[in-house]
Amino acid sequence: MLRIVNRVLIGIIGLVLVVTGGAVLAVGLGADPPSWWPHDGRHDVLLSDAERTRWRDAGWWWPTVIAVLALLVLLALWWLTSVLRRHRLTEVLVDTGDGEGALLRGRALEGVLTAEAARLEGVERVHTRLTGRRSAPEARVRVRLQPPASPGDTLQRLTAEAVAHARDSAGLAELPAEVRLQGGRDRTERVS
Repeated sequence: MLRIVNRVLIGIIGLVLVVTGGAVLAVGLGADPPSWWPHDGRHDVLLSDAERTRWRDAGWWWPTVIAVLALLVLLALWWLTSVLRRHRLTEVLVDTGDGEGALLRGRALEGVLTAEAARLEGVERVHTRLTGRRSAPEARVRVRLQPPASPGDTLQRLTAEAVAHARDSAGLAELPAEVRLQGGRDRTERVS
């Protein structure tokens, strides 16, 4: 959903900027502006003296302008951080012992962890996602249990087998995992 909203906002903002910039450029290069255009020609200023000093005596004007601009900056920063933040880890840094290391695809490690967890007795479906930093990954595992499965036994086997094998195969010192067991009732456990 966030990706769709992001693309729509980028498209709308880009379209407005291209149309406005193109129109300003065309008028600046000597094209006749349309009748609805706010400026008369290429030597017209953006804000005239009358427009700039119109609200000078109103005490609410400048605090309102500053508050709106500050709000716009905060919204732009929030949007930028949400776009730059990765929700899924794409690479895991594996210590190879030579001081350089190697990169392991995050989806490959997720796939291995999911496949091994799905083979456990009493597990109906598994979904795994790696988060965190590439030097300190964390796993989020959602497990849907079959009705006769014991949540405690499944959690113990999942952490002792699937999570431990993934951690050891990637050469990680630790792989913290948040396991969400779904069945008759939902439970969340955090293991290291």
